[in-house]
Amino acid sequence: MSFPSSYPTYMPKNMFTQYLDDYVSHFKISPLYQRNVEFAEYNEVSKTWFVKARNANSGEDEKYCAKFLVVATGEATNPYIPEVEGLNTFPGKVLHSTQFKSGKEFENKNVLVVGSGNSGMEIALDLVNHCAKTSIIVRSPVHFISREMVDLAKFMLKHFQLSLVDSLLVMLSKLVYGDLTKYGITRPTEGPFYMKVKYGKYPVIDVGAYKKIKSGEIQV
Repeated sequence: MSFPSSYPTYMPKNMFTQYLDDYVSHFKISPLYQRNVEFAEYNEVSKTWFVKARNANSGEDEKYCAKFLVVATGEATNPYIPEVEGLNTFPGKVLHSTQFKSGKEFENKNVLVVGSGNSGMEIALDLVNHCAKTSIIVRSPVHFISREMVDLAKFMLKHFQLSLVDSLLVMLSKLVYGDLTKYGITRPTEGPFYMKVKYGKYPVIDVGAYKKIKSGEIQV
C-alpha cells in the first residue's frame, strides 16, 4: 500500500501515524501491543517460526507459530551520550537528539551539534531555520546524497552489483554537491551502500542542510 499522492516526500509524524492506521484498516490487521518477545526459533522440519512472548499487561506467556518472522526493532533505538570532560559542569543546555523537539527554543542562541549523521544534519537545519547560531562537528568522512539518489539506488540494486551502484551514487553526489572539502567535509573512500552493509553507517540523505552549510549559516 503506497503513501497517498498528497503526502510530501518528508512527511510529519501525524501523517505517518495516520498512514499506519489506514494500513491496519485496509488489510484488516489486528495488532497485538504490549508484548515482549523472549524467544524465537525456526523449525527446519515444519518450516515455521516458534515465538514466545510475554504479555506486559497480564504477565502471561503467549506462544505463536508463523511461516514468516519480521524483525523490526530498529538499529538505533538506544540513546548514547559519550563521556565528555566538563560536560557535567557545562552551564548550558545539553540534549540528546532523541530529546530534541524544535529549534524554536534556541532562537538567537549559540548551538553546537555533535555528530554529522542524518539526525545531526536535520537538527542543525531546523536550528538554523529558527534563527539559532548553529555549528556542527563533522569528525568522520560522510556521504551526501539526495532522496532521489536513494530511490534510484534501491531500484538499481535489484539488477546490478552493489559496487556499481555505489560508484554511480558517488558520481551523482559529486555532480550535485561538488567539492565538500572546502566546507570541512570529506567523502569516504568506500561507497555509501557498502558502508551501510559493512558498518551499519548511513549516508546523509540531504533535506536542505547542504545549502545552509554552503551559505555559511551552518558552520562546520
